[in-house]
Amino acid sequence: MAYKEIIDKIKPELDKVISFLERELVQIHIGRATPSLVEDVIVNCFGKKTPLKQLAAISAPEPKQILIQPWDKSYIEEIISALEKSNLRATSIVEKEAIRLNLPGLTEEFRKNLLKLLSEKQEESKKTIRRWREEVWSEIQQGFKKGEIREDDKFRAKDELQDLVDEYNKKIEEIGNRKKKEIES
Repeated sequence: MAYKEIIDKIKPELDKVISFLERELVQIHIGRATPSLVEDVIVNCFGKKTPLKQLAAISAPEPKQILIQPWDKSYIEEIISALEKSNLRATSIVEKEAIRLNLPGLTEEFRKNLLKLLSEKQEESKKTIRRWREEVWSEIQQGFKKGEIREDDKFRAKDELQDLVDEYNKKIEEIGNRKKKEIES
């Protein structure tokens, strides 16, 4: 097996790391209301754990407000309970057959906590990429030991692998910097 095939094998996995990071960062509340803040909150409804987006229409009619309109008004209590357990710090108001969530503004302390959380999420992603790099490098070394990969190719592979890792680490930094600007503004 050529070393390029081994390296190409991990690209989809590295793309998954980036996608996962982006999904995680969307859920970090930065003071602006978006349906994505609550759509994946798990609601225990009739003994089943169900994402909120499957139980209600979710919209953001105002910058600091989310409107949740359950398909069935019997879900309201369970939805409120799930929202209280989430880390949103929002005030919920029940209006007839809907729930309004009012999001608080960001305090300086909360911004610092969000930046710390952002940093942790970025580091987790980088660790995952490092694990993939180590796994591929190990596979390349095994190929070299078995005589399937030449010594020149082994070192070429190491450089290409590092370039790929650097490219993905740069993507992580760019995503993090965008989110950091959102948090700080």
